Amino acid sequence: MSNTQAYMIPTSRKEIDALGWDFVDIIFFSGDAFIDHPSFGTAVLARFLQAAGYRVAVVPQPNWRDDLRDFKKLGRPRLFFGVNSGVMDSMVNHYTANKRLRSDDAYTPDGRAGQRPDYAVTVYSKILKQLYPDVPLVIGGIEASLRRFTHYDYWSDRLRPSILVESGADYLSYGMGERTLLALAQAYDRGEGLGKIRSIPQLAWLESGSHYGTNLKETEKQIELNSYERCLADAKSFAENFHYIEREANRKVALRLIERVGDRALVVNPPYLPETPQEMDRYYDLPYTKEPHPRYRGKHIPAYEMIKFSINTHRGCFGGCNFCTIAAHQGKFIRCRTAASIVGEVKKLTQNPNFKGFVSDIGGPTANMYGLHGKNTQLCDRCVRKSCLFPNRCENLMTSHQTLLSLYKELEGVRGLKRFFIGSGIRYDLFLDERGFLDETSEPYLKALILKHTSGRLKVAPEHTEDNVLKYMAKPSFALFVRLRQAFDRIIAQAGVHYQLVPYFISSHPGCQLEDMRRLSANPALKGLYMDQVQDFMPTPMTASSVMFYTGLDLKTGRALFVERNQDRKRNQKSFFFKKSVRDRKNTL
Repeated sequence: MSNTQAYMIPTSRKEIDALGWDFVDIIFFSGDAFIDHPSFGTAVLARFLQAAGYRVAVVPQPNWRDDLRDFKKLGRPRLFFGVNSGVMDSMVNHYTANKRLRSDDAYTPDGRAGQRPDYAVTVYSKILKQLYPDVPLVIGGIEASLRRFTHYDYWSDRLRPSILVESGADYLSYGMGERTLLALAQAYDRGEGLGKIRSIPQLAWLESGSHYGTNLKETEKQIELNSYERCLADAKSFAENFHYIEREANRKVALRLIERVGDRALVVNPPYLPETPQEMDRYYDLPYTKEPHPRYRGKHIPAYEMIKFSINTHRGCFGGCNFCTIAAHQGKFIRCRTAASIVGEVKKLTQNPNFKGFVSDIGGPTANMYGLHGKNTQLCDRCVRKSCLFPNRCENLMTSHQTLLSLYKELEGVRGLKRFFIGSGIRYDLFLDERGFLDETSEPYLKALILKHTSGRLKVAPEHTEDNVLKYMAKPSFALFVRLRQAFDRIIAQAGVHYQLVPYFISSHPGCQLEDMRRLSANPALKGLYMDQVQDFMPTPMTASSVMFYTGLDLKTGRALFVERNQDRKRNQKSFFFKKSVRDRKNTL
């Protein structure tokens, strides 16, 4: 297939016929428009499986409200169906933190809202199982991955069982799914039995659970969590489950997890070991067109416009923020592409007639984690910490930014590239502490970031000013942001430029009260900064913050914790900040 790999992945029967196919191996159903770009998981999976010799088709944003023709038009695949909600959880995509319906959808042509259902993975899966009950169905992506266990669902305000229960799917591929889906395709292709299939890492399923218990039990090979029913009856049991789920998600060599639900048991295999740089290159060096599918010709897809000239450098995040889903989905360990692969992708961009010489982002979940790892990797193999940075920076963590600076230097030499920006988030506690810069690469990195790779505004996320709130977020003290601002002001003064430092904050996080937001808005260290970047906390499944929100417990101590659940008072926390911010700006005019 090497000579035909660059064809656009088909999305219709007409396109399949044009390729001369008499069957399709795997058919994906996705809640997003189909964009053949490595920033979109469906495209990566389709290209990766295609490169392995499989015929893959995609049905983007199928209509679930008519006669279901979109679910029937390609027929049945030879191996299995794959279902995801798109890049985002469909509920986060649809609703604000105050549960108000959003008016647009960035992943849909012309930004139209309403082109995917609530709980999209479950809705699509139920339809496919109704139409093709004997065809294997695998769910994955962010929505399925973060709902693989009993989870708190903010929008229905209740604990829900694993999404496998409600969707009726046969298997769930959690995390980044390339290796899992390839192994599954090969197993089905060879006609292998359940024993072989159920040994595949990062795979989950439901099975008869009569031989499993209902209370937590840990052995050398697996952990039997508290049952779904026990979690419903006792919030502490739910919190206890999360402790083990999070611990195993952040271990390099993890245990199998089992959770009883009714008369069945959810079985979740441990993940694969982190990819090597060469394996990462295999994902990103595939022949993506970097364009929306031709079916959208002439239509504007907002999300594509944001990322079309961006480059992914790595996966994973070891920051361990309690409100963040990245580690739960991508893992804690950083997996980097080689510099040659990244530079090669930029060189290809310069051949694009629409490319004007500017790359919007060179980064990953946290841009300055590229190339970082433990000094002694054997210690990392045994580590069970969720964060390498909180409550203190691990002594084994390498923080030198030299690898990243070398990459930047190499990119600056690419002919046709005028400038590249860092649009991904950064962690300033990777180059600063209370005493100043961490090593000889720290200040050069910050200078390069500010003066070369921002458009005049450096965005960072201290999240709050009050340490009593920050500890529940698992974020460093605000004193570190103060030191960052001092360094920022000095650098731009020396360079003679008038750039802005833009901090992001979260209101209504568990542990945060109105008085905390009042103190935040009055903090003198924020005077003169651009101050309208505040997000109301939204509990998303499988985060420590969502568990705190549901249980009202401090997960470290088990003691009661203040949680603002009233929507009016949540709005007050956020709006108080904006009112104060507006007054401050008026006073400076």
